[in-house]
Amino acid sequence: MDRFWRYKLDHIIFWIGTVVFHMFTRLHLIAKAGFAQFLLEVLVRNAVLGLVIYVNLFILIPRLAQQRKWALYALFLLFDFVFYVMAKNAHDVYLYGYVMGDPERVNFFHNTFYNLSIALFYMTFSVALQLSREWYAQRVLIQKIEVEKLNTELDYLKAQINPHFLFNSINTIYFQIDKHNTLARETLSSFSEMLRYQLYECNGKEIPIEKEVAYLRNYVELQRHRNDENYEISFKDHDLSGFTIAPLLLIPFIENAFKHVSHRAEGNKIEVELTKTDGMFHMNIFNTKDPLHQGKGESNGIGLKNVQARITL
Repeated sequence: MDRFWRYKLDHIIFWIGTVVFHMFTRLHLIAKAGFAQFLLEVLVRNAVLGLVIYVNLFILIPRLAQQRKWALYALFLLFDFVFYVMAKNAHDVYLYGYVMGDPERVNFFHNTFYNLSIALFYMTFSVALQLSREWYAQRVLIQKIEVEKLNTELDYLKAQINPHFLFNSINTIYFQIDKHNTLARETLSSFSEMLRYQLYECNGKEIPIEKEVAYLRNYVELQRHRNDENYEISFKDHDLSGFTIAPLLLIPFIENAFKHVSHRAEGNKIEVELTKTDGMFHMNIFNTKDPLHQGKGESNGIGLKNVQARITL
């Protein structure tokens, strides 16, 4: 079936059937107007028909219909129909009115209804074929996505540490820390919350933004404890709520900010700001960087590639 769509056999079969049927219905022209006029009728009608069909399929639908510009699409589709009807009417006047000498067919609008019905039928049929092609392509894509998803989940399960052992170990370490060492206890507690979020709450397709922000805030706080006073670290979120997001989609960007910060003796700055404006979520991240390393991003890192792949899927 892939080869059928890949080599556009549907288009070939469509046009073979269309042209053969039209030739069959116009065989009488050979006796009445000559073989040359018969071929000219077949060529003109199907060339004009092909033009209006492919203008609709490859220009009007992708640029207007799929962009939900319905009024413009309807207007240009009407022009498409009018073009076919006018062109075919003109040829019908020439063929039937002047070549074959039928006085009634000299009237330019004599065949308007018939030509319009032909254009409407074949336009509808061609759109149905195109929708069938797109449906098949989407079904194949969904199957590939499902396979990738299953493979990813399998890899995740293989790599997953037993969560009960992990949290029991963290609790053991927590109670082994001196009670007066509140910073160490808070740091371990934040780390525990991050692991709990990753292991138990990131299994769905989407997560409330509040939980994702809490995870990001814990990560930034851990980084704040790791770095000395030479680092100015800021994390701001402006009352984000009321929408969901794919889990762990944002963390690679913040990780990169800490990974590529300048580490300068005169001071370093990392700023993260999360906002929602006019229904759009924005994440702005800034970090200082050595002038010698300007323009050099991570060449082999998988974080951003993973984000792009997840968004694509």
